[in-house]
Amino acid sequence: MIKTVKIKDILAKIKTTESPLARQLLIVGLISRLLEDKGKPAPIIIGGCALSYYSREVYFTSDIDLAYADRESLDKVLRSLDFKKKGRYWVSKDLDIAIEAPASQLAGEDSPKEIVELGEGLRCQILGVEDLIIDRLNACKHWKSEIDCEMVELLVRRYGPELQWGYLEKKAALPENDTMRELDILKKKIKR
Repeated sequence: MIKTVKIKDILAKIKTTESPLARQLLIVGLISRLLEDKGKPAPIIIGGCALSYYSREVYFTSDIDLAYADRESLDKVLRSLDFKKKGRYWVSKDLDIAIEAPASQLAGEDSPKEIVELGEGLRCQILGVEDLIIDRLNACKHWKSEIDCEMVELLVRRYGPELQWGYLEKKAALPENDTMRELDILKKKIKR
């Protein structure tokens, strides 16, 4: 259990941390710890914040998207940290952070996740880079999003040898994704 004094110290550290991504990871680490102290699982960072992490802030988003099924528990923790509900976001003006929980869970229990150790007993979970690639590949193909096309290429170039290619191909082949052709083209382009 995190003591109130330590929570205040962590919040003070977040306020003085310069890197926006580091600030985002720290607040999610604190939220995760508070949920785990109540016997709840940690949320998973998805969306633009996950992309910011894997792209090493080449891409940046001002809000944090979380996948979390127990909205009531998440809402209680956010309220305890003085976040206020504004439309679909939880906002802390004091920390200059906005959080949204658009997904109740990740598709598939086998989804890879990255665990980031933040120090002071804090850590957070981030959607695996493979699922992020599939998500952005979908946006590239189906929404014709240029930035997502660029980010997919950046991620595949950066993480290529470390990627779980079998998992990536399995996900790309699913009817709801239908991005196997695009993934094959990308692999050939990267191998040149």
